[in-house]
Amino acid sequence: MCVVLYATYQGFDDFITPLRNSALFGLSFNPNSAGPFAGIFRRNAALMEMISRFQLSHTRPSFGIEKVRIGNRDVRVTEEVALDLPFGQLLHFKRDIDTPQPKVLVTAPLSGHFATLLAGTVRTLLQDHEVYITDWKNARDVPRDAGRFGVDEYVEYLMRFMEEIGPGGHMVAVCQPCVQALAAVAVMSEEKNPATPLSMTLMAGPIDVFQSPTEVNELAFQKPLDWFKNNVIHTVPHRFPGGGRKVYPGFVQLTAFMAMNMDRHQSQHQKLYKHLAAGEVEEATRIKDFYDEYFAVLDLTEEFYIETIDRVFQKADLATGEFTYKGRKVNPGAIRNTSLLTVEGGRDDICGLGQTSAAHDLCSSLRPHLKRHHLQANVGHYGVFNGSKWNNEIYPVVRNTILAME
Repeated sequence: MCVVLYATYQGFDDFITPLRNSALFGLSFNPNSAGPFAGIFRRNAALMEMISRFQLSHTRPSFGIEKVRIGNRDVRVTEEVALDLPFGQLLHFKRDIDTPQPKVLVTAPLSGHFATLLAGTVRTLLQDHEVYITDWKNARDVPRDAGRFGVDEYVEYLMRFMEEIGPGGHMVAVCQPCVQALAAVAVMSEEKNPATPLSMTLMAGPIDVFQSPTEVNELAFQKPLDWFKNNVIHTVPHRFPGGGRKVYPGFVQLTAFMAMNMDRHQSQHQKLYKHLAAGEVEEATRIKDFYDEYFAVLDLTEEFYIETIDRVFQKADLATGEFTYKGRKVNPGAIRNTSLLTVEGGRDDICGLGQTSAAHDLCSSLRPHLKRHHLQANVGHYGVFNGSKWNNEIYPVVRNTILAME
């Protein structure tokens, strides 16, 4: 079964590719008439565009950040790879300015989507910071001889990335990797690593999933680990560089997410067709931009997915004091000089209230003035790190936390 499902999905995608290509070809010939048949032509073009968009992408979209407003001028931004490792790279958003500003590593989730999901987070941070991000690679494109990539390897990558950035950096973790970020800072603190972050911001992450469990948490609680191994782990077809590698496919994750809100997704695509047929370009573009990102998926290695279910969601190892890194227990109490900010959303249905703020009890050696919690009562999960509330209310708290340690 684990071989058949991925091959079936890929076979179906191959089967409908000519139909999508035909729709794209038809679009190039569709007249843009203002005459009496304009409405018919627009509806025809709208239908062909909807057909052409019936696909998933397995390559990282562009962050689309070419410039950022700093002070009273627009500054050019270019992407450069600061460190390239088999399962991910440290991506640096280089700004055309000479003034030194705090260096920040954004740790992106490894949960079925690319790091570009945090483009809005990065764009905001770039106003006042030199920003790096963990740019994870699609596991189906990583050859099997690259070895394994599990939770420990994620922690190791974070430490290597911080060392590449150098002393005096800061870390901002979003969602799932809050656990690995806290573990990495604890290990670096205990080892007195000079690249230990000056501040650590944990945003809507599952430090202790036993606090206010959500529907997502309940799924992990209800199923035994073998169920996940037998039902959601599949083998990459040999046509890809990672052929033969066992993964949790991004298309499976996306299907599960969409099933939770299928009515909303259907409604949005109906709206998209109507906007396209009516020639409402701006409204259609907003929906298309969202789904271009949403439908870009990446596969997770089997070991990372299963270990995350086991260690983060079923056992909550970090919260219970049982989290290990390469065989030795991780001690958050070793963190003494890295300030801690936790952020939660009052309407978050993925990471419940108290799950992230649990980090404060774990970091028992931090003095009170190095701890702060921010509850944004009127946002859901995504709004914690993107959108107007992030820009106007949450980001200033993050910025001040970083500045206070400079």
